[in-house]
Amino acid sequence: MAVTALPAQPSTRPAANLRTDRWWIQPLITFLGFGAFIVYSAWASFWPHDFLALAPHTNGNRLLSPFYSPCITSHCGPGNLGTSWHLLSWWPYSAALLVVPFPLMFRGTCYYYRKAYYRSFWLSPPACAVPEPHKRYTGESRFPLIIQNIHRYSWYFAIPLPIILGWEAFKSLQFQPVVNGVLANNAHPGWGLSLGSIVLFVNAFLLASYTASCHSCRHICGGHLNAFSKGPARYWLWRQVTKLNSHHMGLAWISLVFVALTDLYVRLVASGTFVDPKLF
Repeated sequence: MAVTALPAQPSTRPAANLRTDRWWIQPLITFLGFGAFIVYSAWASFWPHDFLALAPHTNGNRLLSPFYSPCITSHCGPGNLGTSWHLLSWWPYSAALLVVPFPLMFRGTCYYYRKAYYRSFWLSPPACAVPEPHKRYTGESRFPLIIQNIHRYSWYFAIPLPIILGWEAFKSLQFQPVVNGVLANNAHPGWGLSLGSIVLFVNAFLLASYTASCHSCRHICGGHLNAFSKGPARYWLWRQVTKLNSHHMGLAWISLVFVALTDLYVRLVASGTFVDPKLF
């Protein structure tokens, strides 16, 4: 018996995109998350107030926002990093403008962040199997995206930042006696721990973990070795960084959110919203 083939029915889906799932949720969440951080960090950097918490809003210790650390201007007062770093006392603008460009350069050229904001901001492409609206694709071979190649060099500038933040957290363990809400500068300081100190330590640890998990760090540790047997120390280091590298995306997001929360915590204490509680 002859079989009559039915005529092909035209697809009711758009020819340009056959995906039926909610592929747009992830780039939308990324867009909102990055957008919120960009707005907040810009405000924090250009609003040079309440970024340094001292007595009477603390119990005698000192909390400095990570956006302003290291603060090398006269805007941060005495005692930063154990000394008065008034190297740029003539700087009339926010001290954060001298610090933020370095982590911004590092994160902005990060391999994970490139993928994230290429999809969420530039829609290049917004998701797998979804066409991008751009007619031409030149990758990172032309200006301005060719600047992304500085990522490995920006990593070197990012290395000192978690160390400095860790030192700032350590200095926050030093408590100067407070008399009538005023620091007794002539009294011998003691040691303790406050909630703000824990926040600063956690922030420094997360930023150090994110920096160490960078793809460039992994390449620097184990790259250019034709045989790992010829560099056992570098091979061991490469393996440890590789373990961190597998969590690079999570560390990127956690450290991004927590650095903003750390700045917010310092500002709430500095503005007198609450006193940083001393645990012991």
